[in-house]
Amino acid sequence: MSGHLALAVSTVLYGLGIVAQTVAARRADERPGAGLGLLARLASDRLYLLGFTGQVGGFLFAFLARESLPLYLVQAGSSCAVGLATVIGVVALGWRIRRVEIGVLVVMACGLLLLTGAAAPSTARELPLVPALVVLGVLTLAVLPLARVLPALTPVLAGVAFAVVAVAARNVAGKPVLDLVLHPLTWVMVLAAFVGQACLASSLQRVSATSAVASMDATTVVIGSAAGLAVMGDQIAAGREWWVGLGVLLVVSGVLVLGSVARRPAADLVGARDER
Repeated sequence: MSGHLALAVSTVLYGLGIVAQTVAARRADERPGAGLGLLARLASDRLYLLGFTGQVGGFLFAFLARESLPLYLVQAGSSCAVGLATVIGVVALGWRIRRVEIGVLVVMACGLLLLTGAAAPSTARELPLVPALVVLGVLTLAVLPLARVLPALTPVLAGVAFAVVAVAARNVAGKPVLDLVLHPLTWVMVLAAFVGQACLASSLQRVSATSAVASMDATTVVIGSAAGLAVMGDQIAAGREWWVGLGVLLVVSGVLVLGSVARRPAADLVGARDER
């Protein structure tokens, strides 16, 4: 399977997973916590597990795409899942979306398209093992404590965790199965994915799915793109360096605007058919 086809399949699975997880998280009883307690309660919800399966499938196909495609392209493509999820939610489930969110998503989409257009296929430069373990491990372990102290930043912190997943995955993608299983960064990747899921589940109860997932994805794109270009040898098409700069600027601006939007309870953002 080509990297571009794997990325397309990943985006569809991520979008379906977002919708299923959102509905399940919103109908769960809201209790205090940074996400782990909620994630444990949702483990018995079949709809959430279906959504989680979609997320796992999306991750696996994105993992395949990272073997040959730079991080800024893979993360930009995966981020399109929020738009697909929004369309599914509006059309099939009667979700309502604020106009400001639509505008911000358009701006962010333009930024992500610029990042996609600047992409040049490349093979990743392997990171030094010990420094990579220290940096990625510390980032992962810091996410949940920060989420407890700064609950409003939970979507961004989920993005940090998934950026760790992206960087670790880019480093180990393409290795033989045995080497992949035994590689320490593989297990950092698994831990970071679990932490990101916990933060995402908590975020989906507090804000609209569009705001939560867009903020998360934009954070992952920015951090992943910077790491890929700075230390992993990701390439930019000749003459399109400014595309990357402008694309990142648009994505970051979108995150800042979404963060300034007054947040309403999740129940106010869904149709009556989703309320139980």
